[in-house]
Amino acid sequence: MPSAGPLVLGGAASRRGEGPALVLVHGTGSAGAALNWGQTAPRFAPFRTVITPDLSGTDATVDDGAPLTAEGLAAQVIAVVEDAGAGPVDLLGFSMGASVAATVAALRPDLVRRLVLVAGWAHTDSDTYLRSLFTLWQDLGVSDPAAFGRAVAMTGFSRGFLNSLGRDAFEGLVSNMPPSAGTLRHVDYDLRVDIRPWLPRIEAPTLVIGGTQDITVPIEHSRALHAAIVGSSYAEVDAGHVMLFEQEDTFVKLVTDFIESAVLVGG
Repeated sequence: MPSAGPLVLGGAASRRGEGPALVLVHGTGSAGAALNWGQTAPRFAPFRTVITPDLSGTDATVDDGAPLTAEGLAAQVIAVVEDAGAGPVDLLGFSMGASVAATVAALRPDLVRRLVLVAGWAHTDSDTYLRSLFTLWQDLGVSDPAAFGRAVAMTGFSRGFLNSLGRDAFEGLVSNMPPSAGTLRHVDYDLRVDIRPWLPRIEAPTLVIGGTQDITVPIEHSRALHAAIVGSSYAEVDAGHVMLFEQEDTFVKLVTDFIESAVLVGG
């Protein structure tokens, strides 16, 4: 399977706070960790060392441009954890990052104390809706970049949340994820995701979180991840795909309660 290329560690993984390590793996988009975790990571920093790596395809990294794989991206996260000397860590992956985090946990169970998978999915090809959505993103990314941003913003949040923002604030979301070459590499990866062989190998206590109004990755995918990971816990948030923005307090509490219980039980 082709390599995802080397992760450039200089400037590609930020670290803040003190305490046991929590690694947050971002989803699709060349803005990477800054866009996904810039607002939420500080909520964990008072009691955690929060590490936010940038994966290949983000603006902070340089690599060979080869097609991305779950194993290659997982190797990049593993390198960040080992470089930080922080393992075993609590590991959280959002959307695309959920497939990467799950693969890390399967490949290196010694490095993962607890695992949280948010708005993730195990495979794309057998779901016509998911495959069609990512194909649409690919097509719009080439033919109509503005429409690409609008489509991503529309599917990223629940209708009620978007209406609560108002027109001007919504228009501001449209430019958040431009279809750069790196973003389109992520979308190409999204189209090829299949981590089903890795899921039975996950040993870490796992929490799967799905969004009941998610129209990017419908909640059935989170329920399927939960069913496939033996002994996993499951929670749903009444929000769209980017639940960490829509329901930030609820999201932070779910994650905090789960990873803090690891401290109480596991030391």
